[in-house]
Amino acid sequence: MAPAGKVSGFYREGNDWYCNAGLPSDITVIVEGLNFHLHKFPLVSKCGKIAQICEESQSTHKKSFVTVLEEFPGSPDIFLIAAKFCYGIRVELTPRNIVMVYSAADYLEMTDEYGEGNLVSKSESFFHKNILRNWKDCIVALQSCETVLPRAEKLQILSKCLNAVSMMVCTDPSLFGWPMMMYGSLQSPGGSILWNGINTGARIRSSESDWWFEDISYLSVSLFERLIKTMEAKGIRPENLAGAIMYYARKYLPGLSRWQSGQSGKTRTFASFSLTPASVDQKVLLESIEKLLPEKKGKSFCRFLLGLLRVALILGVDVTCKESLERRIGMQLELATLDGLLIPSYSDSDTLYNTDCVERIVRHFMSSESVIATFSPASLDLGTSPSSEPLRKVAKLIDSYLAEVASDVNLKSGKVRSLAVALPESSRPFHDGLYRALDIYIKAHLWLSEKDKEELCNIIDYQKLSIDACAHASQNERLPLRVVLQVLFFEQMQLRTALAGCLHVLDTESAPAGPLTVPSDMAGQIVQRDGWVTVVRENQGLKVDMENMRSRVGELEEEFGKIKQEMKRVTKSHSSLSSPRLVAKKIGCRLLPRSSDAQADTVDSTGPSPRASVEQPRSSRHSRHRKSFSVF
Repeated sequence: MAPAGKVSGFYREGNDWYCNAGLPSDITVIVEGLNFHLHKFPLVSKCGKIAQICEESQSTHKKSFVTVLEEFPGSPDIFLIAAKFCYGIRVELTPRNIVMVYSAADYLEMTDEYGEGNLVSKSESFFHKNILRNWKDCIVALQSCETVLPRAEKLQILSKCLNAVSMMVCTDPSLFGWPMMMYGSLQSPGGSILWNGINTGARIRSSESDWWFEDISYLSVSLFERLIKTMEAKGIRPENLAGAIMYYARKYLPGLSRWQSGQSGKTRTFASFSLTPASVDQKVLLESIEKLLPEKKGKSFCRFLLGLLRVALILGVDVTCKESLERRIGMQLELATLDGLLIPSYSDSDTLYNTDCVERIVRHFMSSESVIATFSPASLDLGTSPSSEPLRKVAKLIDSYLAEVASDVNLKSGKVRSLAVALPESSRPFHDGLYRALDIYIKAHLWLSEKDKEELCNIIDYQKLSIDACAHASQNERLPLRVVLQVLFFEQMQLRTALAGCLHVLDTESAPAGPLTVPSDMAGQIVQRDGWVTVVRENQGLKVDMENMRSRVGELEEEFGKIKQEMKRVTKSHSSLSSPRLVAKKIGCRLLPRSSDAQADTVDSTGPSPRASVEQPRSSRHSRHRKSFSVF
């Protein structure tokens, strides 16, 4: 037999591989239907498994034999690499094949026991020195573990890759001197890059911590799930894990993009980092994603959960997954939006929207006892509301939801009622939104009986309606007569109480002394509601106008007194020269016309003042002409 070192290579003919060693083959190894015609000596000297097979076959006294390698980890190409190594041919280990070559070497028992520097030790050394220290190579090797998962778990290849990736996510990559071109355009996810101790000056474009989302999104669902759990055990922040999960879900669930506008992750193009996207089952993916989501709350996270629930209803996931999503949404319902709650009905239901699902979410909101923590404010565009506001915000949201779905002609009144009463009475300080929703529903369902209308309207507390809503309801012809009467009754009560409060406020203000006291059951609540503040202000304005009028009348009285004195003086000094009418004309006065020229053209100094003439009615027009005059 020729030495292995003189073998120049292998060649293939159909389903057969041959070694051009110049000697006939004495062993045939079959791997996945391909026949490798090889020689015993090179294989036995390196492979413990082949040596054991040859020893067992010596009892047959055959010069050549055929063996089939069952459950070989890897493809025939990987066995060809192992065979070349046995013949002394140079083989190339890469991040893409190292896991399979390592697994195949372990399967073939190519340990140092059968030769120093055997394939197992070579693969192990390459894996630890080259793969685990490089982000790109580690991701590629992790992706290749899928085909040889049992063997990779046995050799701890998978756990080492997961731990390495998790550690590098938490660390500035520039500290490890990773290749710059790995991120394209001489950039990496951390500060200036030190390459072999030299500062290259390459800087990152941003300081975001989501640079690794795109890379790990190429992993399969099972590997991605294990990686997220490993990262969680390593203490990576929940908001970062949630961001990676959301990125992964949006990439492989296209339906999410319809409700997540502007929320999709940034696509990164790598110069020398090409990975094959994973082939995933969307239903399995969604069920796995739901289990990985952290128990946190936030606006963007709630919007993502609502989109995930829509896709779950379309894909028909199991009941457990759907209920879990509804529970998660219910625990942060105050952060939801109206468009997120408008979930279409994907079943055989006649209604346009899935009101049953929304009602279950509201029930979860009311029954949730534990308060889940929020993400950090700086991540995921997450916001929270004060602890005293969630109930009122949810009530306002549900009222808007009812108004939106009320126009559906197939929506039953019982559904509207059950959804409206799902929240307690204290959640609605005013019932205007609820009245608007019910009015829209009754308008779209004119065939409802009076009894059904009354049952719906009984949900409303008419004492919590604003003045505008009461005015609208009192003239609403669609409402039952009994309901209109109730509205009018409470409207009158509100008017009386409000007017009493206004009068009390005015009396208190006009009092000469004493502090301003307003009863809390009158002005304290009702005067401040809706339009009653305007009424109080108008009354105060009228009071100011009256004071101005009184001042003006006083000025006129004073001027009138001066004119009378001047008239007396002029009359005494010039009685022989001119008449009183001429004197009045000279000083700028004009006597009012009188009925007879024979009447005395004099002014009675003892007559009533102008103010008295304004406040008291005159007995006749003749006396008014005689006792008054006007000033230009």
